[in-house]
Amino acid sequence: MSEIKEILSEKWFWIIVLSLILILVGSMVIVLVIVYLPSPYNAILTILIIVVWGIAAAYKDWLKEKEKEYKES
Repeated sequence: MSEIKEILSEKWFWIIVLSLILILVGSMVIVLVIVYLPSPYNAILTILIIVVWGIAAAYKDWLKEKEKEYKES
């Protein structure tokens, strides 16, 4: 029982729990916004999300490649 109290008193545990809740609630809010928007705007927002997601993925890959080059040299 003391291990549970110790875990629940950790700051990082609550940061992780709140972050996960924020990720879940945030994605649900985005889906609801897309559903409630009028017809041309929901398509535009969906395409915008896909483009931004692609840019973020490409940037992540670029950073990994730069780190790999830095470690090799």
